[in-house]
Amino acid sequence: QVQLVESGGGLVQAGGSLRLSCAVSGRTFTMYVMGWFRQAPGKEREFVAQISGFLSTTYYADSVKGRFIISRDNAENMVYLQMNSLKPEDTAVYSCAASSSLQSTRVGGPSDYEYWGQGTQVTVSS
Repeated sequence: QVQLVESGGGLVQAGGSLRLSCAVSGRTFTMYVMGWFRQAPGKEREFVAQISGFLSTTYYADSVKGRFIISRDNAENMVYLQMNSLKPEDTAVYSCAASSSLQSTRVGGPSDYEYWGQGTQVTVSS
């Protein structure tokens, strides 16, 4: 069983930065494609960023491209999301997810991921 635990959320002013972390249990971390998703109140969960296991191929949603950076430390079983130039519209619960079946050549949706963390709140004030 794979468990994911996020941390690093909080309240920040517009233009500020936050770094989210996701600790992943399990011995086969490099096998998983890792993703970050977010869900704002009254909205559906949306894709934010994705990183593959071995080559660390990355994808980003257009809304965060150039501002967010996803990375992973395979030795520590960690995934990170560095969020810069934050905007009020980035306010949401951010969750990390792991997929053992997603191919690194495409962007996965929520249904492609079988393991999820509990989420961490990010609030950006104007």
